[in-house]
Amino acid sequence: MKIICLARNYVAHARELNNPLPEKPMFFMKHENSIVRGNKPFYYPDFSSDIHYELELVLKISRVGKNIETKFAHRYYDEIGLGIDFTARDLQTEARENGAPWEISKAFDYSAPLSDFLPVSEYTDVNNLSFHLEINGNIVQEGNAGLMIFPIDVQIAYISKFITLKTGDLLFTGTPAGIGPVTIGDRLEAYLKEKK
Repeated sequence: MKIICLARNYVAHARELNNPLPEKPMFFMKHENSIVRGNKPFYYPDFSSDIHYELELVLKISRVGKNIETKFAHRYYDEIGLGIDFTARDLQTEARENGAPWEISKAFDYSAPLSDFLPVSEYTDVNNLSFHLEINGNIVQEGNAGLMIFPIDVQIAYISKFITLKTGDLLFTGTPAGIGPVTIGDRLEAYLKEKK
């Protein structure tokens, strides 16, 4: 099982980090041991002092696919949920300054808490889903899939040129603006709803 994550897939998020907008999808990988399920706690690691939350829509791949055409990409996922891409921002900044890979800041143990997954069939349009994150009861991040630079089907088609997608793989589709730090004791709750 692979965890594939889109970077800079919302204009406002790229701008809040002073990053240029990508001309094609950018992705990186997390590892299976990044996953946290069942509302188990996330333990703040001792190797960072600047862990940030990044809420994202997450798709579960439902069949094997390689070189998928965009028009057929919707056939390759049937469940959707929410996930948090915890990022050690201090380690990421250091890695970027040194031209090093990001994995140390993105793919560490327990850096990908996941919600339960729901059937895509319950939603009229997965490209128009609204979602938000609350910390200690306050809304800190809001997004809508319609604001993605690269829509879901484009992501799947592009990634499948390079990596064969397999049943059970997870696709983190990018985070909207509003990221920020977490502290020990924070309670995070994420919500997914269809925009009518």
